[in-house]
Amino acid sequence: MLELDVQFAVDTAGLPDEAQLRQWVQAALAGAGYHKPAEVSIRITDAAEISQLNRDYRGKDYATNVLSFPMELPEELDLPMLGDIVVCAQVVADESREQDKALMAHWAHMIVHGTLHLLGFDHITDNEAEEMEGLERQILATLGFPDPY
Repeated sequence: MLELDVQFAVDTAGLPDEAQLRQWVQAALAGAGYHKPAEVSIRITDAAEISQLNRDYRGKDYATNVLSFPMELPEELDLPMLGDIVVCAQVVADESREQDKALMAHWAHMIVHGTLHLLGFDHITDNEAEEMEGLERQILATLGFPDPY
């Protein structure tokens, strides 16, 4: 069971709808072997907001495509909250054009990528990147999208 909160802080024209976002999060959870109740928030925003978040939380002063904020709960709290995903609509659109990718395929990749981060996957080391990218490929293939790499 997925409880999904979606916030659109930008015009929704050309963006995935809540049903698509839900499908992509659910596919990522299932693909990663996560079959428990989950609560996820997705905020779709602009370059200014994601730049500020990137600066505040990662020390990087630029607009990025997706940020994930895993929920850090005390061990004694067994709640289904996985965390928040923030996506910059403009960066995703720009990357889609620059990389000659279908827009919705790139959106799906960003949501799957962000969801995997909420589950603890990362790509800091080569081994982590290989594992995470392989899982992304598998999940996106189940959704009918091509290899994003």
